[in-house]
Amino acid sequence: MSEKQYNVLVLCTGNSARSILGEVLFNTLGKGKFKAYSAGSKPAGRVNPGAIELLREKGMGTESLRSKSWDEFAVPGAPEIDFIFTVCDNAAGESCPIWPGKPATAHWGIPDPAHVEGDEARRAAFKKAYEQLARRIQLFMALPIEKLDKLMLKEKLAEIGRIQD
Repeated sequence: MSEKQYNVLVLCTGNSARSILGEVLFNTLGKGKFKAYSAGSKPAGRVNPGAIELLREKGMGTESLRSKSWDEFAVPGAPEIDFIFTVCDNAAGESCPIWPGKPATAHWGIPDPAHVEGDEARRAAFKKAYEQLARRIQLFMALPIEKLDKLMLKEKLAEIGRIQD
């Protein structure tokens, strides 16, 4: 019997940095158990060069990445999403579309590295965002998702979102 593949949507306002990192990390660390997408409420229209640079340094593919609207995932024919994670405070507070299938949601706020001034400081901020997301995603992937009821799963997702380092 094959394991269920879970679809994950990582949201941020601009879909250019943190949510992009989350998409790539889920797809890389998930090893086929998770298929991740990212989107934004007001997409920037391009992926932040700092995110591309970091992902390439880590040996991760960036060719198919693009900044896109969350509307793409709320229409008929879109992948049915099992989990939605907001990674910026603005997106967490916005009115989201009605998601088909009522996915589990959580807010995993990460400071925005794109707004850090200075090249070295910005690179360090991207690295920290990457590491925070990687840690949270690894903790999430270690959960016995199939064995948790909806309330317990929601609590665990919220706990992971509060982890700082």
